[in-house]
This record gives sequence, C-alpha cells and structure tokens, in this order.
Amino acid sequence: MNWSYADPVSRLLGSWSSELNVYSILLRYVLAFVCAAVIGCERAHKRHSAGLRTFILVSIASASAMLLDVYGSLLGISSQMMISGACLVGIAIISGNSFLYSSRNQIKGLTTAVALWQSAFIGLAFGGGFYTAAVISFAAFLFCLSALPPMERGLIDRSNHFEVHLELKNVSHLQDFITTIRRIGLKIDDIELNPAYVHSGLSVYSVSFTITKAELKKYKKHSEIIEALGTLEYVSHIEEIL
Repeated sequence: MNWSYADPVSRLLGSWSSELNVYSILLRYVLAFVCAAVIGCERAHKRHSAGLRTFILVSIASASAMLLDVYGSLLGISSQMMISGACLVGIAIISGNSFLYSSRNQIKGLTTAVALWQSAFIGLAFGGGFYTAAVISFAAFLFCLSALPPMERGLIDRSNHFEVHLELKNVSHLQDFITTIRRIGLKIDDIELNPAYVHSGLSVYSVSFTITKAELKKYKKHSEIIEALGTLEYVSHIEEIL
C-alpha cells in the first residue's frame, strides 16, 4: 500500500524543514532542547533525581541518533534505524535504574524514569522531522505531569484503601494501636515490619487499611485520619505511602 504523509508543521514552515540541511538540523535540535528543558524544569522544581541537564541530554542524544539514521538512510548505508533502536534501549536501561525502593517501602523515581523515556521519544520524533507528533506528544506529557497530580490526589483521598508508614515508640504499643484502629472504623489489611529500622529503637511498620465505617467513608480524607492517629501518644510518626 502506497501512502504519503506531509507533516502539518513542516508544511507551515516550508519544505526546507522536512529536508536534511543545516537549518532543519538546527531547528530539530532547538526544539528537542526546548521541550526537554521544560520537562526537566518541572522535574527539578519538584526535586526529583533527574533534572534539567539530564532531560536535555536524553532528548538531544535521541535527536542525534535519529538524524544519524536518517542520514544513513539517505546515503543508502542503512534503513533499519539501528542507532535509534540502540539509543532507546540504552535510555530504557538508564530509566530502569532511576527508580528504587525507599526505606519506607515507597517506589521512588518511577514517574521520572518514564519521563526520561518519553523525552527520548520526543527527541527521536524531532530528529526524524515529525514535528507535529513531537509537539502533541510533548503537550500531552506536560499536561500529565502538571495538571493530573491534583486529580490523582483527589481520587486517592476518596479511596477506601490506603497505606501508611508507622513509627511506634515501642513494640508493646502495637496492640494499643490495633485496638484504636478498629474502634474508629478502620480494618487492618496487612502489617509488615520494616527491617530498615531494626536498630533505631523504634518499631516501624507498613500498614494497609480499609475504611469500613460509613461516616469515615463519607466525610474524612486520608490526611485527616492520619493526622488524628498522629496525636496518639505512642505514635512517633505516621504518614501515607503514595
């Protein structure tokens, strides 16, 4: 099946932008740089491990890989996009190594890992001259990073299930805590001792709850329940695991 595609942004800019020349190469690098910088600033602002420079480097490297593949294809050297494929594999490995479990049994860096991978795709799209796809992908991704977290937080707060990181002053207070939990209308689904705090003098647990009391389901947010539990004299610290 024969078909052709003319990129709308490329048509708007002129035929030079779809060709491989000094100006189109510069344009593709600039766009890859700017979009990655915006995403990197958003991540750095929230103090994530991968920040401005990392995202820019990933995007520029991906654009370079795609440009090399396009150039090789024009010269008849290769048409398999081997460099771009290798670039994606390398960035996937880097992304996979950027998240870990914290001492509080929380997965850290998962969104940043996906963001690095997406930044690579944006760089590849710009490098290949697919300006429209790259811009739409960038806009959708930025919307997910900046606009969806409050919505996600609202959905989490309305859930009947949540998990907390709990630090008790002494192991003997665990039974008191369980009794209090049941009295206020919460069911404990699971309690797991956190071995990272074995020699700290504290008894530290990851506890999963289900809200069973109708009043709590209707009126109380997780943060309000946790704040109330934090006032118990034998609770050293408590916070929700997100």
